[in-house]
Amino acid sequence: MATTDTSAHHSSHQAYQILHFGFTIAPILAGLDKFFNLLTNWEQYLAPFVTQTLGINAHTFMMAVGVIEIVAGLLVWFKPRFGGYLVMAWLWGIIINLLLIPGYFDVALRDFGLSLGAMALARLAEAEVPAHAAERRMREAHV
Repeated sequence: MATTDTSAHHSSHQAYQILHFGFTIAPILAGLDKFFNLLTNWEQYLAPFVTQTLGINAHTFMMAVGVIEIVAGLLVWFKPRFGGYLVMAWLWGIIINLLLIPGYFDVALRDFGLSLGAMALARLAEAEVPAHAAERRMREAHV
């Protein structure tokens, strides 16, 4: 029984680590690329409705998005539970934006899948972070 529990904990810990790393790096890289457009021209993914409503040009808006994405990635690293839910909500905003543009429904579907991964990270972090704090306290008590 203990072996099964240990194996399950090890597997969930690995899943947490993979998601924690991925949802830290991906938003930071995507955010940085908003300033360089090396991966793509990000403005093509912005619904004209957004810029018309806000009265801001697409380039300026995407640079602000880049800053937000970098901050979101850093929040995932330092506060994975909060950051995971934040990235999930951010992706839902992106999905709504993409649904306003004909021809990007496939990207919206992909981002929905990513949002589920971000939610899974946040849920795993709810168990993972307190477990590591308890382990740390146990080690310190035995020193």
